[in-house]
Amino acid sequence: MSIVTVQLGQCGNQIGFEVFDALYNDSHCPQGLCSKRENEVYQESCKERFFSEEENGVPVARAVLVDMEPKVINQTLSKAAQSGQWKYGQHSCFCQKQGSGNNWAYGYSVHGPRHEEPIMNLIQKEVEKCDCLSGFFIIMSMAGGTGSGLGAFITQNLQDQYSNALKMNQIIWPYGTGEVIVQNYNSILTLSHLYRSSDALLVHENDAVHKICAKLMNIKQISFRDINQVLAHQLGSVFQPTYSMEGSYHYRRNPLGGFKDPELYTSWLAPVNAFSAWKTQRAFRKYEKSAALVSNSQFLLKPLDTIVGKAWNMFASKAYIHQYTKFGIEEEDFLDSFTLLEQVVASYCNV
Repeated sequence: MSIVTVQLGQCGNQIGFEVFDALYNDSHCPQGLCSKRENEVYQESCKERFFSEEENGVPVARAVLVDMEPKVINQTLSKAAQSGQWKYGQHSCFCQKQGSGNNWAYGYSVHGPRHEEPIMNLIQKEVEKCDCLSGFFIIMSMAGGTGSGLGAFITQNLQDQYSNALKMNQIIWPYGTGEVIVQNYNSILTLSHLYRSSDALLVHENDAVHKICAKLMNIKQISFRDINQVLAHQLGSVFQPTYSMEGSYHYRRNPLGGFKDPELYTSWLAPVNAFSAWKTQRAFRKYEKSAALVSNSQFLLKPLDTIVGKAWNMFASKAYIHQYTKFGIEEEDFLDSFTLLEQVVASYCNV
């Protein structure tokens, strides 16, 4: 089962590179703290999932790179090629020398329709290389212009053209202190559109990852690459080839026994149905023991409520609305986004 990754914008392409690098380095650890046969099966599974057949002896990432400026894509291609271990395909990239600034509407309403055909053709070519397509992994920013607006547009197209394939979006939640003045607008528009077209949103908060770098890793001068490598490590552990445990195993041994508590889950879902455990004997990147938890919980309730509130305050004063209406995003579109996300907040409050 293969996954096609779509890297969108500066954020998506930089993180995407680190993810593939982490996956390759993990799969090629010589021991993996398991038997030789288990290691070989693990390597083959990882290769089939994320890399296509080799070119000149070098595995090729199952990925499409998209940006409206060539600089970041060129840097990403160069870093992968210089590693000598894996690379991106020769015809896997789409870039144009046109910037959209941080305007979500321009990415969604202009770049998307204008470049829909060549981008979707590149994705189709990657899909055709897969013996069995499992789904799409879309890496994008939530607050930027290309990554958020174009990312929402492309995800919508993937839903239309590949309705039976899983679409999972990995989105980067912006810093609470703010990166761009309209990040709250961009964020609510992105989230509301992905809510309709994506099967799952895997969210990472910049503030939370920054704390990991500062407090757990003791990095003094934290760079975006430091943050991206932490993200890649977490994503790599989530995508590690595993197999399902038997249901009875869930609660017999620690630390899984703690997940038996019904108080952890909503009242209408039994713990045995709410929690699934997957494992492998193969170590992740030479760690003797490791665990990754992916949860659908109230964890993002507060940041979501905050970002909706900030966007509403700007909208009520009509701040920067003209930057969106001139590209076809009307005030009604904002109101629809607010309504949907307020319903999401209310639903999570009642979980």
